[in-house]
Amino acid sequence: MSDKRGLLLREKKSAYEVLSEHEWENILDYSKGYMAFLDAGKTERECVCEIEKLAQSHGFSCWDRTRDKAVPGGAFYTQKHGKAIMLAVPGCRPISQGVRMVASHIDSPRIDLKPYPLYEKDGFAIFKTHYYGGIKKYQWMATPLSLHGAVYLKNGDLKEVSIGGNPGDPVLFISDVLPHLAKNQSDKTVGKAFSGENLNATAGARPDQDQGDDRIKLRVLDILHERYGMTENDFQSAELCLCPANKARDVGLDRSMIGAYGQDDRACAYAALKAILEVKNPEYTTACIMADKEEIGSEGITGMQSGFFDAVLRDMCSEQGVSLYECYENSFCLSGDVCNAFDPNFADVSDPQNNARAGFGPGVFKATGHRGKSGASDASGQTMSRLRQLLDDAGVPWQMGEMGKVDQGGGGTVAKYIANRGIEVVDIGVPVISMHSTFEVTAKIDCYFTYKAFLAQFMSGNS
Repeated sequence: MSDKRGLLLREKKSAYEVLSEHEWENILDYSKGYMAFLDAGKTERECVCEIEKLAQSHGFSCWDRTRDKAVPGGAFYTQKHGKAIMLAVPGCRPISQGVRMVASHIDSPRIDLKPYPLYEKDGFAIFKTHYYGGIKKYQWMATPLSLHGAVYLKNGDLKEVSIGGNPGDPVLFISDVLPHLAKNQSDKTVGKAFSGENLNATAGARPDQDQGDDRIKLRVLDILHERYGMTENDFQSAELCLCPANKARDVGLDRSMIGAYGQDDRACAYAALKAILEVKNPEYTTACIMADKEEIGSEGITGMQSGFFDAVLRDMCSEQGVSLYECYENSFCLSGDVCNAFDPNFADVSDPQNNARAGFGPGVFKATGHRGKSGASDASGQTMSRLRQLLDDAGVPWQMGEMGKVDQGGGGTVAKYIANRGIEVVDIGVPVISMHSTFEVTAKIDCYFTYKAFLAQFMSGNS
């Protein structure tokens, strides 16, 4: 290559080309931990529980705002309603100089149960459902589903529910019509052939020995009562959902990829968690934010639009007599969210020159949003220059990306809600094939280097 070409042209190089054999072993070790995390955390509530366990095992303590002080050398976490969590490691520098953040989300598209879900019809006990987040409805039909969530009994007792994920557990399913009788279904568009109101899950078919109506429904309730102490009225204070029952699996004969439910956005959440657990005595205060409700607009008390994370950082600022906004305007955040990976089977929806690809490292998105960048924070050139230097100095292979062709659709992240706080932010995350499906696929090498990118962010400024 001539000096001119080396200087002027962008070099397209996959992450595999800069990888040593020793580092591939590190990737395999990282992937084992990540796959175990995916299996343990099918819901945001289960993710928070798993994060707390890992944080405690690495010396993080639970933050008590009435008692604890954020001092260098410490590490703490705090959670909200068991569905959102933040980990922080106070830095040596004053918090007025800003915080190095990574923000991700731990909710994923799923099938929620309605408030009065259970009924009996034509020989089956059935759960009525209401899907959560953006899904293709047909992908959730004729596939094994597990039941997850929590039930708060009338006396306030909490019962954690998990059925279908362990060997020997029963599973539930949403039926589909057989192809022999699918003429009417096949004559419709995909959007009209599958109705959200008809995503009803079969829960049982055997009648109870009791006399009277709804004997199959009664048997299902009896099983739930025996296992969790709940009655039909307790559905009113329950958070129950259906998730794919499949476990995380190696994909490809070369085992180079991971297939699993919920990699959007737990691929980035785990990478951020793994990174902050390794942070010791940082120059700048570091914070890892894992929010809920991103798939439905980051709303609610546990979403990124809530004041939960601000309250924690405000307490830390108050200890040093610093305003929260002064801290925010000097902070830098990576919005850790997955992006679409170029799929040769559906090449027509993407711009090949500007789409992230599996195996080329984490994808950096200057802007997300829809069509005319609606709903995007659109990072500045200054922010992009800062990120380029951060990643290149850390030896992290990375790539730029966009969410498909301009008028094809789009998507959003938590970045705009971080930017609304006056924090410099840019999106970066793992490219995903078949995003929002029941079996999303990522490249192990991309997951690993996303973790390396987040570690570089947390350790930036360290000598």
